[in-house]
Amino acid sequence: MPRRARAWRVLSLLSALALLSLLLACAIGSVALTPADLLGAVRDTLHGDTGSLATTLVELRFGRALSAFATGASLALAGVMMQALLRNPLAEPYVLGVSGGAAVGALLSLMLVATAWMVDAAAFAGALMIAFLLYVLARRDLRSAPHPEGSAPLLLLTGVILASGCGALVALMLSIAPENRLRGMVFWLIGDLSGSSFRWLPWIVLIGASAFAVRMARAINMMALHAENALTLGVNVAACRRGLFVCSALLTASAVSNAGSIGFVGLIVPHACRFILGPDHRLLLPASALVGGSFLVLADTLARTVLAPQQLPVGVITAMIGVPLFLLQLHQLRRRG
Repeated sequence: MPRRARAWRVLSLLSALALLSLLLACAIGSVALTPADLLGAVRDTLHGDTGSLATTLVELRFGRALSAFATGASLALAGVMMQALLRNPLAEPYVLGVSGGAAVGALLSLMLVATAWMVDAAAFAGALMIAFLLYVLARRDLRSAPHPEGSAPLLLLTGVILASGCGALVALMLSIAPENRLRGMVFWLIGDLSGSSFRWLPWIVLIGASAFAVRMARAINMMALHAENALTLGVNVAACRRGLFVCSALLTASAVSNAGSIGFVGLIVPHACRFILGPDHRLLLPASALVGGSFLVLADTLARTVLAPQQLPVGVITAMIGVPLFLLQLHQLRRRG
């Protein structure tokens, strides 16, 4: 099968699976809905009749499912970009401390009893502040060619140090937080979509970063295969690396401000897609976004139904699924090696 035809077939299948995950999220819950109920809710919405129980449930669940999809797709896409930037298969969206800045901003707002939109804005601002500081301190690494040994020492070391500083601030705020606010702060740190609804900003960031990824996929392939020789092959290495850094930072900031620090999505999804589909970023980037979005939608559906009416933090579900999956992937890679 020609490569282009295979890519379109794979992406069509993953798009269908993404749509199916959204439909399942709308149908499954403490009150289950049949396909006829879903069709009736869509029909009522189109006619402006939003008073029925099915219509109300579909609106609530669909908004949350769209938020989960944007978050999961953003984390998976950021994971692929971070692995390409650092040339390290163990890199993930949180490795450079951007999520730590978001956590500091969000927890500070929660301590001050801010409204939901102010918490999101503070998390996004904290993430962007750390990303800007990281860029200023490690801009030389972003301008140079990729390191053949597979890492960017100054960028990675600076990110780890900033993440450690943010972790210390988070621990300080948790230790002095009032008891009545501590539970909400812990849930945010674990990753929680219970209060999430449809927002335009995560989708705008995701669409913009996806457009950049598709446009630069060939250049990313050249950097991954030829490292220091990419510049002689016509790749604008500095622009590509800066673009990868900015897009991954924006995606991480958007995802974390939307749902907290949800782990493993940005690590296991790129690994699984690369393991099954190969290393070609022209297919790997959009496929990872579709799989990451679908995975988090299904994980969130499980989080709100497994102990219904009590809801679990979705970060717990992704960790419980992600740990054995990642160990299985490592085992398979070891057998291949």
